[in-house]
Amino acid sequence: MDIIGIIPARYASSRFPGKPLADIAGKSMIQRVYERCLLSNSLSSVVVATDDERIMDHVRSFGGNVILTSSSHSSGTDRCAEAAGHFPDADIVINIQGDEPFIQPEQIDLLAGCFKSEDTEIATLVKKIDSYEELVNRNTPKVVIDKAGKALYFSRNTIPFQRDIPENKWLENQTYYKHIGIYGFRVKTLQQLTRLPVSSLEKAEALEQLRWLENGYSIQTAETRYPSYGIDSPEDIVQVLKNFKDLL
Repeated sequence: MDIIGIIPARYASSRFPGKPLADIAGKSMIQRVYERCLLSNSLSSVVVATDDERIMDHVRSFGGNVILTSSSHSSGTDRCAEAAGHFPDADIVINIQGDEPFIQPEQIDLLAGCFKSEDTEIATLVKKIDSYEELVNRNTPKVVIDKAGKALYFSRNTIPFQRDIPENKWLENQTYYKHIGIYGFRVKTLQQLTRLPVSSLEKAEALEQLRWLENGYSIQTAETRYPSYGIDSPEDIVQVLKNFKDLL
């Protein structure tokens, strides 16, 4: 299989403008993501997909591959789909978040491994929730999976709900999973997804993957032991640096 890693990156952000170019201990965020991806054993190519020439010029300055895409894309998935068109021989696309500068290459390999099964159309990662604070945090999407590891539903609320059990005891009686936002797609499936209209469940939860489930696509999950540390604000950089001193 020919598997390419695509890192969508845009300059505009209401909470953190210019985030891909933010300095993290001497390197930009996008460079750190790119270099972590190069450590994966599964990717034949890594490329940044951006609509901004500043990001394009910067990626080229450190020797990275970059594709300039349309500025009209509403999601990273759409941007990945356009970039994938530059790789006609690719079988699988791994969409890597551009705001996780210390993503573990093992996570990319774990996700890529889901496509050893020809039945896998879309894949993503999950991680067990082990704290009450995370369990009830609505900024942390949760996922319920079936016995084969396929996603049944994603929600910002805590799912499943446990009737007749106090909420602070839920973790003692049920395994809960949070969603780790890295995706893999078969190229054909990725192109199909971009043509789907926004769905009612997606609107309700503001979770793009619900559009795919609502339209009958299956999402295979794999469980990772690594946490996810996305950066949404300048303050988050301080916390990430504390957690990943050994990777600097």
